[in-house]
Amino acid sequence: MLEPIVNYVVETVGSLGYLGIFIMMFLESSFFPFPSEVVMIPAGYLVYKGEMNIFIAIFSGIAGSLAGALFNYFLAVKYGRAFLIRYGKYFFISEQTIQKVEDFFKEHGHISTFSGRLIPAIRQYISFPAGLAKMNLLTFSFYTTLGAGIWVIILVYLGYFIGGNEALIKEYLHYIIVSILVLLAILIYFYIKKRKCKQ
Repeated sequence: MLEPIVNYVVETVGSLGYLGIFIMMFLESSFFPFPSEVVMIPAGYLVYKGEMNIFIAIFSGIAGSLAGALFNYFLAVKYGRAFLIRYGKYFFISEQTIQKVEDFFKEHGHISTFSGRLIPAIRQYISFPAGLAKMNLLTFSFYTTLGAGIWVIILVYLGYFIGGNEALIKEYLHYIIVSILVLLAILIYFYIKKRKCKQ
């Protein structure tokens, strides 16, 4: 089922090159929930075939992810709070709830941004609460780049080693996602424990 899509993306990335990776990862990281797996795994496969440089492919993926995240961040900074205050009441979102989200991100924005970039279905939207809370831009960019970098590198190497085998990709990607979620749970546990010790 995925094979025609993957083949199309391989051809598209191959023809557009590193700019294609950047554009598609920008879309994946911003308003359009385009799966990064469908971009970076084929890119890794093209690296395996000798048609791309692994370092430039990884850089293009990370740069596109950061650019898309910054797009969402500034969108939330400009329109987020006013929009939510005006229309949030229709979705049971009070101004007090919005304030709590802002306070939470001011306190725990770095760990939330980093971990959010590694969780499927969350990575595209973690930039909105960060922008809403006006999280420090350099801190946001650093942890976004760190989280996105880990994910991009994993996908590129997955494509490099088993890019031609769709069944293996599905199997390994499943194990990788589960492993990441377990590691994040451990990281968050120690983070909370450390914060409690400081109080």
